[in-house]
Amino acid sequence: MGKKILILNGSPRKSGNTSALVSEFARGATESGNDVTEFFLQSMNIHGCLGCFGGGKDRNSPCVQKDDMQKIYPVYREAEIVVLATPLYYWTISGQLKTCFDRLFAVAECDKNYRNPQKETVLLMAAEGHDFEESLYWYDRLEKHLGWKSLGKVLCGEVVGLGDIKGRNELVKAYELGKSIS
Repeated sequence: MGKKILILNGSPRKSGNTSALVSEFARGATESGNDVTEFFLQSMNIHGCLGCFGGGKDRNSPCVQKDDMQKIYPVYREAEIVVLATPLYYWTISGQLKTCFDRLFAVAECDKNYRNPQKETVLLMAAEGHDFEESLYWYDRLEKHLGWKSLGKVLCGEVVGLGDIKGRNELVKAYELGKSIS
């Protein structure tokens, strides 16, 4: 029986290079019998965290803000694997992904000790250059601070324009990483 996989696609371009990585990963994961749900964050109405510590009172609606995070929360709770997909923006993850990720704290607020649900995770990134250091620093801390376990990373540099990723080996790596999950 496959796993439940949540993909948070933080790219602003639905047909961009990051989305190409997502498509190949999802194709491999689906072929292996996994249940894959992707949210394209750019097209969603998600507001930034208020830092109000007012969430956690309702497991079904953990945040005081009622926006499109309401669609993500139930999938996130059920997911065994969370895929974080983003282009590299100013040496780190996109604002779309960061805003969504910050709002996941409301789910931790449902636990009296502010524990986050334990997940496995994957990082998919596309970038103009090759300097993924800041993003990797953030991503690697998910294990330390949230207890999440990384299943792998696919980082693709030197892709700027739409379609620059075509023919790149990183697409094969994304597919194979998805295919390896069962």
